[in-house]
Amino acid sequence: MGFKRYSIWTTMALCGALVAGSAIAGVKPAEKARIGLEGTELTPAGAIRAGNSEGTIPAWKNEPIKPPASFVPGTYHTDPFADDQVLFTITAQNYQEHADKLSEGQKQMFQTYPDFFMNIYPSRRTAVFKPYIYEAALKNLDRAEIAHADVNMGIVGFKGARKAWAFPIPKNGDEAWMNQATRPVTPWLNSWETTLAVTTTGNYVVNKLNIQKRDKWSDPDIADEAAQPGKDSMLYYQTLLAPPKLAGQVVLARDPTHFMEKFRSAWAYSPGQRRVKRAPQIVYDNPLTASDGLATTDQKWGFNGPNDRFNWNLVGRKEVYIPYNAYRLHSANATPDKVITEDGRVNQDLARYELHRVWVVDATLKEGTNHDYGRRTFYLDEDSWWIMLVDGYDRRNQIWRHWESHDVMYYDIGFVNAAAEFQYDMQAGRMIALMFDKQNPPDFTWREEDNYFTPASVRRHGVR
Repeated sequence: MGFKRYSIWTTMALCGALVAGSAIAGVKPAEKARIGLEGTELTPAGAIRAGNSEGTIPAWKNEPIKPPASFVPGTYHTDPFADDQVLFTITAQNYQEHADKLSEGQKQMFQTYPDFFMNIYPSRRTAVFKPYIYEAALKNLDRAEIAHADVNMGIVGFKGARKAWAFPIPKNGDEAWMNQATRPVTPWLNSWETTLAVTTTGNYVVNKLNIQKRDKWSDPDIADEAAQPGKDSMLYYQTLLAPPKLAGQVVLARDPTHFMEKFRSAWAYSPGQRRVKRAPQIVYDNPLTASDGLATTDQKWGFNGPNDRFNWNLVGRKEVYIPYNAYRLHSANATPDKVITEDGRVNQDLARYELHRVWVVDATLKEGTNHDYGRRTFYLDEDSWWIMLVDGYDRRNQIWRHWESHDVMYYDIGFVNAAAEFQYDMQAGRMIALMFDKQNPPDFTWREEDNYFTPASVRRHGVR
């Protein structure tokens, strides 16, 4: 991927020519009456409160998971649903019977890998956030408005929203896409993670990374006026720890919540050169760190970074079998040797799929721009707006890759996060796995000042 138009962003910043147009804030009174924390058709996230008519999707209740008695804070989260049994299994032999509830990428997985299967478990709507998140979402009904910056290929942004989903009742693809950009995210995270680029023979090298991330958007300790979406909101510090020949490489990035007023600021440190350099290439379809070209930079968490390369179309709401409540994959026992099979794929016995309603957003590459993907179809959980599945198409509009995010609800802090992310490249017969290093649980108590996320800090901490 390359960052081919950096100069135009500099010009934008200098000239202040930001917004080409914006929509009128607020929803109509009749729509507003449909949404609320209790007793309404829609939840504050815009999800349908009721279950489905078949009873296979339950009603959403404002009841957080109670931590199991065996859970010790600071360790990997105990599975609160360990006693749940598999309802049925979807295989290459019967997937057509369930085709209406599968994504195109999932169908292609069954066609490509005859032994691929999905164990379907009872659906549990565990994405329940703290009250201030829902209070902010309901306030956003009156204060949020969609906006566009006439720069590069056209950035989608917003005004007015704070702390939670900007548009709980989305009218179009742009508003739906801003909901995933404004979804609640852990304010603090110090984690040790692995990236495994798996070959066709099932071999892989374990790349270990220390990722320290500060996200101000949904932090309850930051006042609304202090967390401006156009300023640096997500601060990201990544250090490669292994293999030894690559150890010491650092990537630093600072992102706004939307990119109307500011672009990503990124730097890279090379221990061989002992220099910190600006890294404008860490964006779009530049290869993801240690991915061996099997994933793009903007695929981490399903999507990240500026949204100007694609048009965003809201297809609608659909019932789909998606990864959910992935506590088995989150377990300390789910080490790479247990997760990756000899065939170079995920051990599906560790994966849990449930039937949920999702928002489907279809993204098509804008004419006159470049990206590895010609089209991407995103499936977003209606209760959290986290991206659960992505079907990636090549420039010939053929299914190329299938992305899955296996998330858990961290019941001790009240936030969703990916326990593992997998992408299958069905044309290459390979896959990439992003997981936690099971020797070190994620740490939510870690804190640093903003100046930790600066090039000067990288120079001070640089080793080798």
